[in-house]
Amino acid sequence: MTDRFRITLAQLNPTVGDLADNAALAQRAWEDARTAGANLLALPEMFITGYNPQDLVLKPAFQKAAMDQVHALAADCADGPAIAIGAPWVIDGKLYNAYVILQNGKVSAVVQKHHLPNEAVFDETRVFEPGPVAGPFSVDGVRVGSPICEDAWHEDVAETLEETGAEFLLVPNGSPYYRGKHDIRLSHMVSRVVETGLPLMYLNMVGGQDDQVFDGGSFALNPGGSLAVQVPVFDEVVTHIDLERMDHGWQIVEGAKASHPPEIEQDYRVMVEALRDYMRKTGFFKVLLGLSGGVDSALVATIAVDALGADNVRCVMLPSEYTSQASLDDARAVVDALGVRYDTVPIADSRAAVTGTLGPLFAGTETGLTEENIQSRLRGLLLMAISNKFGEMLLTTGNKSEVAVGYATIYGDMNGGYNPIKDLYKTRVFETCRWRNKTHRDWMCGPAGQVILPSIIDKPPSAELREDQKDSDSLPDYPVLDAILEILVDQDGSIADCTTAGIDLDVARQIEHLLLISEYKRFQSAPGARLSHRAFWLDRRYPIANRWRDRGELSD
Repeated sequence: MTDRFRITLAQLNPTVGDLADNAALAQRAWEDARTAGANLLALPEMFITGYNPQDLVLKPAFQKAAMDQVHALAADCADGPAIAIGAPWVIDGKLYNAYVILQNGKVSAVVQKHHLPNEAVFDETRVFEPGPVAGPFSVDGVRVGSPICEDAWHEDVAETLEETGAEFLLVPNGSPYYRGKHDIRLSHMVSRVVETGLPLMYLNMVGGQDDQVFDGGSFALNPGGSLAVQVPVFDEVVTHIDLERMDHGWQIVEGAKASHPPEIEQDYRVMVEALRDYMRKTGFFKVLLGLSGGVDSALVATIAVDALGADNVRCVMLPSEYTSQASLDDARAVVDALGVRYDTVPIADSRAAVTGTLGPLFAGTETGLTEENIQSRLRGLLLMAISNKFGEMLLTTGNKSEVAVGYATIYGDMNGGYNPIKDLYKTRVFETCRWRNKTHRDWMCGPAGQVILPSIIDKPPSAELREDQKDSDSLPDYPVLDAILEILVDQDGSIADCTTAGIDLDVARQIEHLLLISEYKRFQSAPGARLSHRAFWLDRRYPIANRWRDRGELSD
């Protein structure tokens, strides 16, 4: 009887659709596992395809290519530890989210995911068939139970595995980050351990995919729920975990326990990793952005440098007659601190030409928002021209507060391929800038020290599209605005919830109206890093044409 069992957990970063490279990552991890004398190499959910493949996985040719790649991996890794790898798998014409076990050059078992998530960013019920609740698979005489991701958030799969002889639980995941997610995962996994009395290993992937970042943070729990191993968040790590058979069953040998950084640091890391991987996985190498002298573009420039390095970032100032000298000075200070390329492209002459061209058509009308937005759209046009000419992806810089209420110009400052701060409210933008000025980590490519001047953070926000313009001319102060949005968006609350929180009824109604009528802009906006469980994109899907409004009347 085996008294010791070693599992190698591969917390790695696959790329959606890159089957060969994902298999190569798996094979390198397998070689580490073989050198370490492991019995089993474990890889995350849907690792061979990358996660989340969405409707790509519905293509029969893609399904076959993925399965063929798994069979080839089995053949290449016949002489050594078994492999457990996530993959799409077709059985009797039905497609499953599966965990495929490879031993002795062949597929020895296929575990099919039973509980398919159909909420937030997940649409698995429209893609996969639910699998049966089945028993464990065997490796070197040891029975291993593998609830796949969502399966471990419910009692039935783990309990069935324990009842059918599983000796410990191995949970492969493709679980993306949002604030507080680790504590939720840990709570569910402790419940499974307490219910079954079995040790459990939770394996998550890392890396960015479109708007989502998989934050890793894999861990192992002993019977009773005590933490035996904690893998760092966000980093690619291959770690070996030993289990020993005791009189009462298997016990995980305690290992390293990495600490988790604070929430503000995790958010910042997500924004950096999201941009870095979005660039790498879409084939871009350099970015540019419009630098206004304001806090949002300063933060995006800093994130870009931390993700890609200063040599791969271009900042462009596009001043008009309304651009203040303070903004010019502040933009220059950011450029100097970060060490990026800086170009100045004035727009006053272009604006005059456009307004002159439209003059006969607009004659007799009042000058206002249309003329202001011409400036923004000219900037968008010029930035896209620079992007096209030099092959640099344009970053857009609207924070979540602005994205929520439409305080941005479509085809203007909303132009761009990615928005790192799309899910960061304005009040958090200020906090994040102050944090970054005081904090530096080895995963940041940018310089340490103050990179965003206090004058940028502390000055009243302004779009500078007219004389003496302030954001507060059109919107409540950001602490009030963000408090309303936290209720209406993040909490999915009501106008009554806003007034209960002490917010003026008319102000709450105004913001709800702006939120709902701006849906068409968000529908056309660039993707951005998901930080919350209610980010704008897959988490929150509203109709564009929508006449309903919450009047805020309290019921008896």
